[in-house]
Amino acid sequence: MADNRTSTTTTTTARRGPGMGGGRGRGGRMIIAKPKDFRGTFRKLLRFMRPHWMGMTAIILLAGATTLASSLSPKIMGGATNEIVRGARSLLEGGSGVDFGLLARILMLLMAVYVATSLLRYAQNYVMAGVSQRTMYDLRQAVDRKLSRLPLEYYDTHAYGDILSRVTNDVDTVSDSLQSSIISAFRSALSVVITLVMMLTISPRLTLIGLVTVPITLWFSSTVVKKTQRFFKGQQSAMGRLSGYIEEMYTAHSIIKAYSGEEDACRQFSEINRELRDYGRKAQFISGVLSPIVGFIGNAGYVLVTVVGAMMILGGELLVGDLQAFIRYLRQLSDPINETVSIVNVLQSTVAAAERIFEVLDADEEIPEREPPVIPPESRGAVEITDVHFGYEPGIEVIRGLDVSVQPGEQVALVGETGAGKTTIVNLIMRFYDVTQGSIKVDGVDIRDMPREVLRERFGMVLQDTWLFHGTILENIRYGRLDATDEEVRQAARLAYADGFIAQLPGGYDFVLGEDALNLSQGQRQLLTIARAILSDPEILILDEATSSVDTRTEVLIQKAMKNLMKGRTVFVIAHRLSTIRDSSVILMLENGQVLERGTHAELLAQNGAYARLYNSQFELENGAAV
Repeated sequence: MADNRTSTTTTTTARRGPGMGGGRGRGGRMIIAKPKDFRGTFRKLLRFMRPHWMGMTAIILLAGATTLASSLSPKIMGGATNEIVRGARSLLEGGSGVDFGLLARILMLLMAVYVATSLLRYAQNYVMAGVSQRTMYDLRQAVDRKLSRLPLEYYDTHAYGDILSRVTNDVDTVSDSLQSSIISAFRSALSVVITLVMMLTISPRLTLIGLVTVPITLWFSSTVVKKTQRFFKGQQSAMGRLSGYIEEMYTAHSIIKAYSGEEDACRQFSEINRELRDYGRKAQFISGVLSPIVGFIGNAGYVLVTVVGAMMILGGELLVGDLQAFIRYLRQLSDPINETVSIVNVLQSTVAAAERIFEVLDADEEIPEREPPVIPPESRGAVEITDVHFGYEPGIEVIRGLDVSVQPGEQVALVGETGAGKTTIVNLIMRFYDVTQGSIKVDGVDIRDMPREVLRERFGMVLQDTWLFHGTILENIRYGRLDATDEEVRQAARLAYADGFIAQLPGGYDFVLGEDALNLSQGQRQLLTIARAILSDPEILILDEATSSVDTRTEVLIQKAMKNLMKGRTVFVIAHRLSTIRDSSVILMLENGQVLERGTHAELLAQNGAYARLYNSQFELENGAAV
């Protein structure tokens, strides 16, 4: 079904459709992208978290309490050390020695702080997991509802893979990092502040000395990150090409073998693999240098602090336990700073993924239903198309002044070359697109005044491209009418001449169709879609040529099944093989969106115009093939 615009979103029945979303490259590797509007997207993401403000408040309080508790432990441990040093000096001077009662109380307090820190961190992670998952649930629900409200034009202008990536990979990216990045960012910032305060309470001079290495570390880290970014991008690009090439090579392995292309395929694989190796080696080597050098700078800072601190102890300006606590705080200060660099990258990726999701949520929806809605008093299947004009793009019309009147039970065939407007007419009748000018009425009511669901319940569709779901044959046929009984499903299969091959399958109607129903032939899949349409019992049928790629025996079965399906219904047939539409009530010969000729098969042949030329050319080709 392909004319001016291919309608790939229509299923074999127009009653319902399943819900359909890059965060990750091929091969599953995360692609770190920068968002276009970090603040705006982050605010939108926070709006999804707003309903869970109580949980977020609890998380902030728990994170603050956890950070504060963990910041007390070096100070308490330093107090224990000071007591041991004091007791040792006391013994040397003939005093009472260490006050083990006081030391025990200090150690018990330290243990209580450790236990409290662990419990607070557990509670914080538990609450955050609940908030993040509920937020992602709301986000997924919003995306699913949005996809059902998007017009067909959105799907026609966006690649399915890109939409699927937004719904799955991008949502997963946000979900995976939301829990860790937001709470880690808050905890790291709070930890830096509290740690600095604790360091200043011990010694402002040592604090100044300890902070000298921080800007050096940050400068070096940023320099290395900028240097490796180019190599990591190259590595991701090469990985994507390698994954795509492997997929292509193994999917088309029979073609490669048939043309003896194994050697060339292996050569191309080696080239891409070599490029991936070179990028990976450079990226890993340069990024691997970061950790030891940053560690060396940090250790140099510890040595400097230790030397100055020891001199202060000897001068009586500082206690041993205070120096011990200060070194612990200095290490605690470097951890959140290094973590912040990582969090910034994660947040960039998270917000970039969220931005792609919000692009879907902000897309223009279908034109709202008119109020009050108008529903035809009876379902007859009459269609009236009056002076219809339509274009997919402004100023470019693909349908011009179309007038068609179809009475209940008539069969209308749409004929024409690719691009003539056949699929567009079907899209307009189904109201996948709204007309630019004119009107389309079904049973006397303008389709723009009818609820879309009510309109599409009157239609059934059988297309060239069959669409079956993973599930049993019974479930696939029942998709035409979900409240149908098992016997009604079997009766529909019998009318579609599908009962015979179904009975030969293991399990019969309980036979499970695999991915893309590859365990059935094209003709068998087509018979199942006809059975589904029969079960839906629509007033109006839209049929695409369904026998173009099946054998002669299956074609006869499909034609018989379609005759059962068409009985007593209004039918629009998109015809490719003109021999199948000779009995149509009226044939519309389309050209450039206009009706060039109309009439019965005999009338159009008698006119000896465009239809006659097209029919005779096909007739000669079929006879030549037969000979």
